[in-house]
Amino acid sequence: MKKIATIFFIFFCVSITNAQSLSEVRFINGSDLKYFSFTTDQNIIIRLSPEGQIIEWGKIWNQGSYQYFPGKLQEYIGRVEKFGDEGNAANKGKVKSIGTCFIDYYSATDQPTKAGKVKSIGRAQLQYYDGYENEALRGKLKSAGPTQLQYYNSFENEAIRGKLKSIGPNRISYYTTFDDKNISGKVKQIGSVNFLWYDSRERPEFHGALKSGNVEQVIGGIKFMVR
Repeated sequence: MKKIATIFFIFFCVSITNAQSLSEVRFINGSDLKYFSFTTDQNIIIRLSPEGQIIEWGKIWNQGSYQYFPGKLQEYIGRVEKFGDEGNAANKGKVKSIGTCFIDYYSATDQPTKAGKVKSIGRAQLQYYDGYENEALRGKLKSAGPTQLQYYNSFENEAIRGKLKSIGPNRISYYTTFDDKNISGKVKQIGSVNFLWYDSRERPEFHGALKSGNVEQVIGGIKFMVR
């Protein structure tokens, strides 16, 4: 009986740790950050813009479904609540809960770089870079639960300024202005995974398209979508 109780406790702790975890990162044009995704303990995906606002939510399509497409969500038909008149100026009309996951926002009295942005998704607390930090970092997501995020500052090469530099254990590098103009600013490496793009030496219709590297893959426990 004691052994069963111990196993249950471990399972419960793991569930708490994994709930509302940062689970996905999406880049568009192979370069620009489009959103972060969080997975709730009901397996609902909640997507957050780089500006700290909720942009969509839903369920992941099964990869065996004909409707499956990387990044595409299935509509969530469960309970969704929004703040009404009881909300303040920063959260009125915004999503309050999705399923059993509650969402909180920074108030209008917080720093301008934080006011109105998502403060928590379930148990995951979100922090943003303050207004006194490097200008390329201000207002960007700094941490989501235990996951830390870093960005290239304003002193870096102009093609990579303000771009995501690392998320959790994954370091991210990009092609710079010293590289071919068709690939400048695009993702070069995430963790140990390399990305190659068609440059100006190749057929014009392929310029800037992904040449080598999967558009969707899990690296260091986080799913990255690069296309």
